[in-house]
Amino acid sequence: MIGKEIIKSALESMLFVWGEPLDTKTAARVFEEKESYIMECLNELQREYEGRSGGIIIQKFGSSFQLCTREENREYIEKLCNPAKEKRFSKAALEVLAIIAYRQPVTRGDIESVRGVRSSHILEGLMQKGLIEEVGHSEAIGRPVLFGTTDLFLKHFGIESLSELPDLDTEESAEDKNKYQVTKEGEAGTDNL
Repeated sequence: MIGKEIIKSALESMLFVWGEPLDTKTAARVFEEKESYIMECLNELQREYEGRSGGIIIQKFGSSFQLCTREENREYIEKLCNPAKEKRFSKAALEVLAIIAYRQPVTRGDIESVRGVRSSHILEGLMQKGLIEEVGHSEAIGRPVLFGTTDLFLKHFGIESLSELPDLDTEESAEDKNKYQVTKEGEAGTDNL
C-alpha cells in the first residue's frame, strides 16, 4: 500500500492537471489501490485545504473531487476573466431536471406524464451536457430506459449530494416513492407497472 502523504501529494497534482472533477474510481485505478482508501486520502486533502486561508479549495461532488476557487473571490475572478454571458436553462429543461432529480430513477414516459408534453429532445440535450445519464432499464413492457442525475449535475448546482435538494411542498405517496427499486445487478426495475 502506498503511503497517504505520497498519494495526497500525487492527488493534489492530479486534481490540478485534470481540471474536471476526478472520481475516486479513476484515481484508485491509477494508484492500483482500493477506492475507499483513495476516498479517505481525498477527504483528508479536502480538510487540509479547508484549514488554509488560501484561494483554492477542494470541492466534493458525489464521489468526485475538483480544485476550485473560494466563493469569496468570485467578484475578483469575474473582473479578471470578464466571462461571456452565462448560459441559462430553459424552463422546460429545468422542469425535466427537477423531475429526474426528485424521482430518479425515472423513465421518459414518467417525465412526460408529469409534464404533459414530449421530452425526448430535452432529455437528449441534458445527456449531451452530462447532467443526466441512463441508469438502467425498467422491467415494464419494452424495458424503457431509466434516467438519473450525474456528479456533474451536483457540481453545476453546487451541492454534494441529492439529500441537499430542498424539500418539495407536495408529499408523494409511499407507492410513488417506491415505484422503482434497484436490483443487485445495478439494473432498476419496477414494482407494479
